[in-house]
Amino acid sequence: LWRSRCIPWYPGSTVTLERGKDGMVGLTIGGGAPYCPCLYVVQVFENTPAWKEGTLQAGDELVAVNGRSLKGMTKVQAAKFIQRIDGDVTFTYGKLTTDTNHFKEAKGLDMVMKKVKHKCIERMSSGTADKLGLTRAVLCNDDLAKKLEEFERNAKFYKEMIVRSHFLLLDFNAMCGVYKGMGDLFSQIAVREKFAANEAFTIFADAHRNYHKAGTEFQKKAAPIMNKLGTYLHKAVPDMRLTIKKYANAKFEYLAYCLKIKEMDDEEYTFNSLDDPLPRVEEGNYEYRVVLRCRAQARAYFLQLRSDVRVKLQLLNSKHVQDLTEQLEKWTKVLLAYYEEAAAISDKANVFPIDIDLSTVVDAQ
Repeated sequence: LWRSRCIPWYPGSTVTLERGKDGMVGLTIGGGAPYCPCLYVVQVFENTPAWKEGTLQAGDELVAVNGRSLKGMTKVQAAKFIQRIDGDVTFTYGKLTTDTNHFKEAKGLDMVMKKVKHKCIERMSSGTADKLGLTRAVLCNDDLAKKLEEFERNAKFYKEMIVRSHFLLLDFNAMCGVYKGMGDLFSQIAVREKFAANEAFTIFADAHRNYHKAGTEFQKKAAPIMNKLGTYLHKAVPDMRLTIKKYANAKFEYLAYCLKIKEMDDEEYTFNSLDDPLPRVEEGNYEYRVVLRCRAQARAYFLQLRSDVRVKLQLLNSKHVQDLTEQLEKWTKVLLAYYEEAAAISDKANVFPIDIDLSTVVDAQ
């Protein structure tokens, strides 16, 4: 079904490309004599005249150059002919008009299996992959991997810090309850005492109630700080992980098309070595050209997501450092204020030693 939609268009459209500083236009060519009836664009390289102009895409047929037909030429002959041209190069081309979604639907299972294969390769060591004859070059050269690992370490640090701080506040709340209970207990003892002992236990009871009050105030100030830190962990981190998931999926899809093209190249090479060309090649190699187009689209999407992930990681890291510094500074100030207040309360409650008749307390009980 998808092949029926893969029909080249031959209206004699032309595009003129200037040469780059290196003298190249930025195309690689495939097909041609003796097995394929046409020449076509295999790849358009980034930041080249062809890429910047944007008309020619992977899979498009090249019909003529500067008015001279390319029919019957090998890809090597065509490349040398283009290199010998001085100045601008005018290509007459046929646009490959096809809905790549139909190809993706038809080859869905095959491409899924190739994506899974690359995911497995990514988890292998280089030695294991080499022994199996698999390549990890693209995966290992992904410099974003280290940045993503750093992001996960930061996320883990945040999570551990927030969990520990949460337990600290819970324990602090329990301790405040103990202070309040001890304040009530010392008040009851003070009622039963007389003179200096009564005054001392009253002061001591008030001190513990003040500890409870100061602790409660600390928890009120600490809670917003915890919520602020939690925003990074519970909102920014999951959002970043979703972006990373999309990026990884795009990367594996691009690599899957690279693997598909390699398989088709190997198949074509095997048949050509037997001087028995593939039917798809003799018919214009349309399927191969569609895969080239799919790979180009997957690569463009992959590079776009790669750029987005880089920018997002950079912003997130700067926000992480800024927020962490700001919130930890607030946390330290709040905690220090509590300890200073608790120390002041303790200084005022220095009522020991206390003379008390324990026999009277026992009798009262």
